Amino acid sequence: MDILHMTSRKRETYEVRIESSLLWECALGIAAITNTRLIDTLERPKEFWDKLKKSLTDSLMQDLEYVEKNNTWKSLLLLLHQREFGTLQEFITYLDDLEDEEIKYHCIPYIGHKFQELRKLASKGDVTSRNKLKEHTDDNPYYPGYIEFICTTNVHNLKKHLMSVMTRWYEEVIRPEQETQTGILKRDRQSKVEMSEKLNPEALVEWATGGITYLPEPAVHTVLLIPQSIYRPWNVEGDIEGVKVFYYPVANESIYPDDKDMPSYFLVQKHKALGDEARLRMVKFLKRSERTLQEITNELDMGKSTVHHHLKILRSARLVETLDGKYRLKENAVQSLSNELNHYLTKE
Repeated sequence: MDILHMTSRKRETYEVRIESSLLWECALGIAAITNTRLIDTLERPKEFWDKLKKSLTDSLMQDLEYVEKNNTWKSLLLLLHQREFGTLQEFITYLDDLEDEEIKYHCIPYIGHKFQELRKLASKGDVTSRNKLKEHTDDNPYYPGYIEFICTTNVHNLKKHLMSVMTRWYEEVIRPEQETQTGILKRDRQSKVEMSEKLNPEALVEWATGGITYLPEPAVHTVLLIPQSIYRPWNVEGDIEGVKVFYYPVANESIYPDDKDMPSYFLVQKHKALGDEARLRMVKFLKRSERTLQEITNELDMGKSTVHHHLKILRSARLVETLDGKYRLKENAVQSLSNELNHYLTKE
């Protein structure tokens, strides 16, 4: 049935903010090196991470073991959103001054406006509220355990840990590359700011993130784009009250500004992902219809861990996505490959 439009009001959308800081790179680096399930899909090879680990002090390695056990990288990211920090020392001072209930409240994930009262009560020690938050996040692989940890841990020890791991990672990993990394982040932020004058907010988010379609949500008024290089090629999503956050991978052009022939990162990754017989079979299988991991495993007669590894590569190349527990092919991404390649080859 046709719709008779009686209003001239346009569909509302969000505004986009773009921020960059080495502090985000610091926290995300801590998250990356402790994410053992995902680390083999990151742009930097296993050899890079192995070498980096060997170069770190024993004290920092102990801090990272604690991060991996308790997912305290999430605490760092949530706390960094509380205000704008110009330096590491500003952040450390802020942490040191936080009251016990404040730090617990900020470290408990925001899961929606209607759960804010539970979040407040849980930060005050209310066990019932804590358990309800865990129930409402049981579809997340680590949220329930993380919420339990934040609500029950000794705040003094938590502060000490967060200040230690953030300071040590910054001094041992970030500072030696500070000038280079600052230039990369600034260039990438500037390119997104310039493009924001040409694209609407939704198109800007899709372009910056390499293909994420994020439609407006009633409770989200702002999308915050934060460039990062350590977690390439992945986008890391986050939620704070009223804001959707995308820590997106910086573009190749920002890393190699003097190389005019540098291809797009995702152009390379898509062709790499398709340059394998098993993954091509998966793409053809998913072209017919979306499938679960088990269905793909049965169809291709491979081990589940092998299939999962191939699917992670296809996902990281933005050729496959998941929805409701099923994998599906992003047909637009496949169909645009020839145009992307032609654009690169004919670009002056």
